[in-house]
Amino acid sequence: MPKCSKTHTSNQDKYQVRTDQSVELLKELHILTRDGKLNQDSRRKLKQIYHLFQFIEPLLKQLDGSDISLVDHGAGKSYLGFILYDLFFKHLDKNTFHIYGIETREELVKKSQELASRLNFSGMSFLNLSVSDSIGSQLIPDKVDIVTALHACDTATDDAIHFALNKRAKYIVLVPCCQAEVAAILKKNKAWQNNVLGEMWRHPIHCREFGSHITNVLRSLQLEANGYSVTVTELVGFEHSLKNELIIASNKNKPNIVAAKKLDDLLALLGLTQLKHRFFY
Repeated sequence: MPKCSKTHTSNQDKYQVRTDQSVELLKELHILTRDGKLNQDSRRKLKQIYHLFQFIEPLLKQLDGSDISLVDHGAGKSYLGFILYDLFFKHLDKNTFHIYGIETREELVKKSQELASRLNFSGMSFLNLSVSDSIGSQLIPDKVDIVTALHACDTATDDAIHFALNKRAKYIVLVPCCQAEVAAILKKNKAWQNNVLGEMWRHPIHCREFGSHITNVLRSLQLEANGYSVTVTELVGFEHSLKNELIIASNKNKPNIVAAKKLDDLLALLGLTQLKHRFFY
């Protein structure tokens, strides 16, 4: 990893900002204060983004060509898109790539558009769209190289997966967050009251955690069933974020009928067949 810059810091407030990185951008994103310092919360956020970049950078390098397209769903303030542009894309010819930030909150889209214009990040677009609308949008290419979703809450991660499958994305990078849908269904299903397996989620805290865990298991099987090789790991240590599960999928174009069968069986086993429409695409 490149050496940390020692400018804009004191010995008591050291942080990892790369020497070729835009300090102006970090200030605009409120990761750095106006005098170039970093608070505790911003330091955690920056570390998460840097860790995620370490996973995404090798994927970008493997694309080996022009017209690289990356779509970031649930972009929010577009921290990820801006950091990726600053650390990787700004060194490339502006005609060889494009980053699309998809966000439903219009005020955040406008702010990102203004910031990209101010910094002359011309290879970025920010679209005020839902995921379902973005699938058919003529503003986005028919095929996409990389789809990302960082802390996309609950079913927004599943929507991003559907988008990626529709676009046959080469790579999918997900950090799921706040997964409540499966837990809510498990909680309502009274048929498990006298089944020992139901003890896995009888208590509310167990229901929340088991629901979150099984959701990502189902997502991984879904991706494998659709021809992707899947790696699941942690993004950063739990001391930085409790929502730190990272799912990386690479398109091998080899649908896996065994994974599809396991996905179907698992939904049936847990009484989640009503979610088939979400996990079978």
